[in-house]
Amino acid sequence: MKNVKKAMRLKSELDDYRPLSKEDELRVMQKFQLDWNYHSNHIEGNSLTYGETKALILFGITAEGKPLRDHFEIDGHNDAIKWVMDIVKQDRPLTENFIRELHKLILKEPYEVDAITPDGKYTTKKIEIGKYKSIPNHVKTKTGEIFRFASPEETPALMKDLLEWYRNETKKIDFNPIIVAVMFHYKFIRTHPFDDGNGRTVRILMNFVLMKYGFPPVIIKTEDKVNYFNALQQADIGRFEPFIEYIAENLVTSLEIMIKGAKGESIDDLDDIDKEIALLKQKLDTIEKPVTIIKSADVIKNVFDTSVMLLFDSFITKAKKFETFYVTNTFHFWVDTNYEKIASIQSLSRVKENIKNETYLIKGTFSYVDFRYDKSQKSAHDSSIEFHFDTTSYTVTDSKKQLQFVKLYKESLTDEEVLALVKTEVIEHKKQIEKRIQ
Repeated sequence: MKNVKKAMRLKSELDDYRPLSKEDELRVMQKFQLDWNYHSNHIEGNSLTYGETKALILFGITAEGKPLRDHFEIDGHNDAIKWVMDIVKQDRPLTENFIRELHKLILKEPYEVDAITPDGKYTTKKIEIGKYKSIPNHVKTKTGEIFRFASPEETPALMKDLLEWYRNETKKIDFNPIIVAVMFHYKFIRTHPFDDGNGRTVRILMNFVLMKYGFPPVIIKTEDKVNYFNALQQADIGRFEPFIEYIAENLVTSLEIMIKGAKGESIDDLDDIDKEIALLKQKLDTIEKPVTIIKSADVIKNVFDTSVMLLFDSFITKAKKFETFYVTNTFHFWVDTNYEKIASIQSLSRVKENIKNETYLIKGTFSYVDFRYDKSQKSAHDSSIEFHFDTTSYTVTDSKKQLQFVKLYKESLTDEEVLALVKTEVIEHKKQIEKRIQ
C-alpha cells in the first residue's frame, strides 16, 4: 500500500517540525476546518458554496435565498469539528456515548424528511438525534436494487462490536492508525446506525482517530465523491485495499499541506474550488439579476472610483515589494490603447479623464526588467490586472486568467475579491523568482 507508506513517512517528517508555532497551527487548522465543513456537507447535498460556508463560519453571515436547514447543517458540523478537536487534546476514549454526542452536535435538532414506506408509499419520517435508528434506512441504488444496511434490531449489538473491535485493534503491536481509521469508517457505514447524518458523522470519527494519533484530518473533496463512493463499493465486495489507499492518498495531501504550514509556506491552492465557485456564482448572478445600468462613461468612471482605485491601491503596494529584485521597474496604466507611466496611486485619478462611452479596457501593468542576480542574460516579468467593460457588466481578471470576477455595473469589488486577485499575481511572481533561484 504505497499511499499508506507515504503517509507514514510524511507523518515522521511532520513530527520533526513539531511543535508548530501557534500562528502556523492556527493558519493550517483554519484551512482544514473550512475545507472539512464545506466538502463533507456538500457531498451530502448541502447547497452552500465554499464562500458562503466561509462567511457563515468566520463571520456568522447567512446566504440569501439558501435553505435555513443548510445553514443549520454547516453550523452543527462546525460545532462538532471544534468539539472533536478539543476532545483530541483531552485523550478521551472512543465510546458509543461519544458517538451519540457527536451526532447530536452535527444534526442540532430533530427534523422531518420525505420518505417511502416498504410498500412504496410516500410519507415523512422524523429524524432523531443522538439515537440509533428505529426504522430501516436501506437505500435504492441506480440500478433499482435495494442496498441493505443493518436493521434497527441489529444496530445496538453491531455498534458494541465495532467499538470492541476498535479497542482491540489499537492494542496490537503492529497497529497502524491509518488502516484502523479507514476500516472503522467502512464498518460504521455498513451499519448506518442513525436515521441521517451517517456520512458526516463517520468522516469526523475517522478524523478523530487520525488526529488522536498525530495525523491531520482527511478532506474528501466534493468534486471527487464519485471516486470516494466507488472505493467504498469495492470494499462492499471484500476489496478493502482500494478504499484504504484512497483515504491514504487524501491523507498524504493533508500532511503535505501541514508540512508546508509548519515551514511557514503558503498553503493556498490557486486551483482551489473556492475560486471556481466564485466565478460561476458571479456569472450566474449576472444572468439572474435584473439589469438596470448600461455602460457609459459616467458608469465606468463610477467603477473606477469604487473598484479600480481600490484594487490598484492594493496591487501597487504589493507589487512594489518586488522592485528590489530588478534593475528597472515601471507601472503603466492603460485605458483602451492609451497608456501612461504612473509613479503612485495618487497619479491614477488624472487617467480617469481618458474614459469614454466606448471604453472597453482598463489595465495596470508592472514591468520588471533585468533580474539583479542574473547578469548573464536579459530578463523581465510583467504582472497585470485587467478590467474589461461590456454592455451590462464588467470583468476583472489576473494576467494569466486564473481568476476572474464578473460584476454588474451597480456592484463593486469586495475586499475579499481584491485580496484574491492581488494574491494570485503576487504568488505567481514569487514562483517565477523561485524558479530563477533554482
